[in-house]
Order: sequence, then C-alpha cells, then structure tokens
Amino acid sequence: MTEFTLSDLEKRVQERAQASAADSYTRSLLDKGTAHCAKKMGEEAFETALAAVQEDKSRVIAEAADLLYHLLVLLQARGVTLAEVEAALEKRTAQTGHQEKAARK
Repeated sequence: MTEFTLSDLEKRVQERAQASAADSYTRSLLDKGTAHCAKKMGEEAFETALAAVQEDKSRVIAEAADLLYHLLVLLQARGVTLAEVEAALEKRTAQTGHQEKAARK
C-alpha cells in the first residue's frame, strides 16, 4: 500500500501552481480561472460516477484519482486548503449524517 496522501497531492498541486503554464498542467488549469477548474472537476465527477456503474475497479480507481486531483486544483483556485475541508468534515462527525443533513434546512 502506498504512503502517498491527499496532503501530499495538495502540496504537489501548490508546487505546480508556482510553475509556468508551459511546464505545468496544474498552472494551465489555474490560469483559465475558477470556472474552468470547476467545469473540469464536474467532468471528472461525472466520469467517476459512470465508471462506478459501467466499468471495472481499475477504471473507477483511475477516475477517482482524476477527480481528487481536479478537486484539489479547484480548492487551490479558491484559496481553500485541505485542512479547512478536513475541519468541516471533523465537525460533522459529532452527529449522524442524517442529523447533519436535516440541520442544513
């Protein structure tokens, strides 16, 4: 099992965001703006969902990896850190998912 984490990926995205667009796909995405990054993440979410019902496990894994990468690029574009998302998730663990969802209304 790999020891590579989402935090490692976030650091890689942050590093690549500092490179030139000619050298970095991440930078080229960021240069196209938040809306473009959101569109790419949405496309990857759709592809992941399709793979989950139509493809084998290896395809689901590949699409999920793409989705997580594009989510972290979108968070970078918005100035949101993985730690902030983790903190929001941690707060939700104080109640059940049903309770948390009902509280949003």
